[in-house]
Amino acid sequence: MDTWTRRKFLTASGVTAGAALAAGATAYTVDRLLDSGKSGRRADDAKVLVLVTLYGGNDGLNTVVPAWDRAYHDLRPDLAYGEDEVLPLGEELGLNPGMKGFKGLWDDDQLAVVRGVSYPRPDHSHFRSMSIWQTASPSGPLPTGWLGRWLDTAEDRDPLRAVSIGATLPPLLAGERTAGAAVQLGGARLAAPWQRVCKELAGAQDGVHPLQARAAASLGDLNTVVSRFGGEPREDGTGAPQDPDEPRDDTDGADDGGGSAGAQGQLAAQLSVVAEAIRAGAPTRAYSVSLGGFDTHAGEKETQTRLLGQLDTAVTGFLRQVRGENVVVAVYSEFGRRARANANQGTDHGTSGPVLILGEPVRGGFYGDQPSLTRLRDDDLATTTDFRDVYATLLARVLAADPGQILDGHDRTLAFL
Repeated sequence: MDTWTRRKFLTASGVTAGAALAAGATAYTVDRLLDSGKSGRRADDAKVLVLVTLYGGNDGLNTVVPAWDRAYHDLRPDLAYGEDEVLPLGEELGLNPGMKGFKGLWDDDQLAVVRGVSYPRPDHSHFRSMSIWQTASPSGPLPTGWLGRWLDTAEDRDPLRAVSIGATLPPLLAGERTAGAAVQLGGARLAAPWQRVCKELAGAQDGVHPLQARAAASLGDLNTVVSRFGGEPREDGTGAPQDPDEPRDDTDGADDGGGSAGAQGQLAAQLSVVAEAIRAGAPTRAYSVSLGGFDTHAGEKETQTRLLGQLDTAVTGFLRQVRGENVVVAVYSEFGRRARANANQGTDHGTSGPVLILGEPVRGGFYGDQPSLTRLRDDDLATTTDFRDVYATLLARVLAADPGQILDGHDRTLAFL
């Protein structure tokens, strides 16, 4: 079955038009990332944001499950979880059975569930919806991402303030004047041919889309990143590594019912890099990681439980590694799924869904209203929380920024931090 992943979104968005040439260029070892803490160590009291993108449209109703709601079972006779299968949270809701680690964080008041999150006039298109989530602009297209605009507010224009773990830079880290750095898993140094390509692409070009221009300019930042990491150019290594969330034989993990599936998967590897960098005092304040494969039009139950098991194991393991480091993890997807199951034991593109916020600084509990299953809007769940409320909270209370300046005047926050 075709699945929507980060590589497909980046290709569709045009951001990889230039960056794809450097698919092997942003490859650095963890040791080189750790070195960045020597020249510009993060302040001890500074919080760190880790943004986890679930590409494909994660089914929120089978993540935070209304198992006690009769309407839920009527809409999903074969996809619904029973009351005795879910991990109870209260308010007649429970977590997917593959999320035992998240349940432990809930019990420790370190998991906030923000319910019914979307944007005005939701769109069922993967590309359009993810573009809105990454730019935080529901009213029209913007050439910058919301974290890219946060980067623009800094005077130092340091690409290491925001890092994406992967071969390409997601639009959310592209600012007007500054862009974050893309750090590839598994590589060691910047290949000399790619270093030359990055330098050439970084030059100003007329007549290109602003997002493509920012992606090209961000390649010029690679030289800065390489010098920070202490890497030397190498003359070989022209292959293009796979994106972290692309399916591969050795990363998806065997299906063991979802409880610990994917413990050695790519999300865990991405977060391991982030944990090492945080513990080493790297100056990065925001990290972007991802997991793909959530476009579950058929055979959803097994696939989603396995993927949520990967998410659960990777994130809870990561939070154990960074205990005491003031880290906040936010998990979101471009949309939820339809309330009613389809004929293929799956669900189709929907609208609102939960955003999960985790970590020691978090005030656990429910935020926002649970969308009603008996008052659907064109067969979709209603939006009860504006996604910009979540972003404003993260900007203000994790990144110490003015959300109104970055979110076009939107500064309403929630109490989960």
